[in-house]
Amino acid sequence: MRLLTVLLVAGMLPAATLPYRAGGFSAGPDGLPDGWKVRSPRAEIAPRTFLDNLHYRTHPSSLAISGNGNAAVYGGWERAISGVKPGDWYRFSAWYRATGIPYESLQILPRVDWTTAAGRRAGRPDYVYQSTREGEWTRVTTDLQAPKNAGVALLQLYLLNAPQATVWWDDISFESIPAPAPRPVTIASINLRPERASSPHDSVSQFIAAIEKTAPAKTDIILLPEGITVIGTGKKYVDVAETLPGPTTDMLGQVAKRRSTYIVAGIYEREGHTIYNTAVLIDREGRIAGKYRKVYLPIEEIEGGLTAGADFPVFRTDFGTIGLMICYDVFFPDPARALARQGAEVLLMPIWGGNEVLAQARAIDNQVFLVASGYDHPTYIMDPEGTRIAAATEHGSAAVATVDLAHRWVYTQLGDMKARRMKEWRVDVKVP
Repeated sequence: MRLLTVLLVAGMLPAATLPYRAGGFSAGPDGLPDGWKVRSPRAEIAPRTFLDNLHYRTHPSSLAISGNGNAAVYGGWERAISGVKPGDWYRFSAWYRATGIPYESLQILPRVDWTTAAGRRAGRPDYVYQSTREGEWTRVTTDLQAPKNAGVALLQLYLLNAPQATVWWDDISFESIPAPAPRPVTIASINLRPERASSPHDSVSQFIAAIEKTAPAKTDIILLPEGITVIGTGKKYVDVAETLPGPTTDMLGQVAKRRSTYIVAGIYEREGHTIYNTAVLIDREGRIAGKYRKVYLPIEEIEGGLTAGADFPVFRTDFGTIGLMICYDVFFPDPARALARQGAEVLLMPIWGGNEVLAQARAIDNQVFLVASGYDHPTYIMDPEGTRIAAATEHGSAAVATVDLAHRWVYTQLGDMKARRMKEWRVDVKVP
């Protein structure tokens, strides 16, 4: 797909060199800041761009973009940076503040496009989706690897379909950085279905025995299935529900501390009169580091007296950011989407039974690793392309893999789909 871009300002402008840092913009003879130009696919949908001395972050003035009442608006500022080397890594950072814009993640489009030294496109544009708000200003930043044949980076600050919006940009930088170090993480997912367990304690003990037998000594995180305190016991949810901390987290905490690993397991949590289907995260010191209460409950669980959770938290570990899902959540797109939008790199899913094709879709949709530990569902580790990279097919075994969370998954024709999905998701379209 080729983007036909209309240059709205005549003349070829010189490219800046690395490192590039800009703020406190001032107009040149043509009324534009040094080296910046305005681009849009068509003149009739171009935004209004101007320098604003009243709104700036550090020094007057900022690069402003207005939708100018045009619902079809698309375009904005562009600056070329020369001296880019294919395969090298770069960090793009900028600050913006906005008004009159309902969907910032969709309608504000900072990105880096790449061209050869001769001006031909090299690779696909990289969208910048990571942001941090500080007061009235939001910082966007990303680390990028220049594609093959790249010689120039085009810093693009665009506005999309936001007629009432005004966006101000300031303190923009683009600089060379060292290649990110690998982030290897060893994951183990346990395939076990206890039978004839005399109690929750007995069932959990069988899982601990499986961990000791199958999980490597230097595993970073171990996943157990859903409902490990009820499986094989013949008991009901209410019979095995416990507070947190409780006997099960105490048992698993001892294992986690002894092995210096994280553990995720599905249990039934009691809080007052309420019982939740909960996935608990235990850290390397054996402490509860977080919990997720299953949001999507099948009617069978509701009729069994369980209550649904109401949020999708993510958890920062010493190796990266993880999200938790439980079983029936995989039938719906929003749990995985919500976790990925918050930065989850690995989704860990205790599961009873479910559709593996949908699990593949969740991994591919959100470009995340997805790990499942189940009874009537396979136990596996899946990469962001939906491919099983490890599986435990035998009772009492473990799926084990070491994955690199620093690896970028880039498609030849489409580019970095994780970043694209985060920016292109139509959060403005409401489902009736």
